[in-house]
Amino acid sequence: MQSKKGNTMKFRVLAFLLLTATAASLTSAAQTIQQLLPASVEKDLAARASDVTEVTLGKNMLEFAAKFMNGKNDSDAATRQLIMGLDGIYVRDYEFEKPGEYSMDHIDQIRHAFETPEWSSMVRERERKTGESTDIMMKMVNGESRGMFILSAEPKELYIVLILGPIRMDDLSKISGIAGMGGMMGPTGPMSGVQHTPRPKDKEKEKKDETKDKAKDKTNDKTGGAQ
Repeated sequence: MQSKKGNTMKFRVLAFLLLTATAASLTSAAQTIQQLLPASVEKDLAARASDVTEVTLGKNMLEFAAKFMNGKNDSDAATRQLIMGLDGIYVRDYEFEKPGEYSMDHIDQIRHAFETPEWSSMVRERERKTGESTDIMMKMVNGESRGMFILSAEPKELYIVLILGPIRMDDLSKISGIAGMGGMMGPTGPMSGVQHTPRPKDKEKEKKDETKDKAKDKTNDKTGGAQ
């Protein structure tokens, strides 16, 4: 029978190993994102912003989070498998009290970090009136997606998402709750209109086409009846 002293010593050793592993995971994740997002830009944006949200999930942390998914239904099982295959999820959300508190130089430096052959532009939107912009880039390796980068810039908010590993557009809704990306997937978020759902203009066009088709059918019926 082990003594209480021995049990206490084992507990301390286990706690130390857990803390060391967690610290190593966070350090590795921090180094990964700094390789893509300039550390000086991150630091400057955080100093200027009134509210800052940072989510840093390396591979070890993602695997740890996936263990809490019981996988009782197909949706949970698919999400768990998706998370287990990712190498990291990094989210940065900077909110500012007024427009002009960050510059285009910040945006250009972030974009420049992803101007490499393996990163391809998927969506590039610019609004001249509001000054808003959205960039979505995919990392392609041997014809397969191995990462996604999202940069949404508004006059009073700057939103950055970096996902490393096999990821598709359809997968974003599955991990939005885990990585704090719920706002991005909402109707007013940067990903609104980028999904596979048609835009309002397309729906109006569909209604007009249906009306025209019905009118043609009625005309044909009348012509056929007259003959």
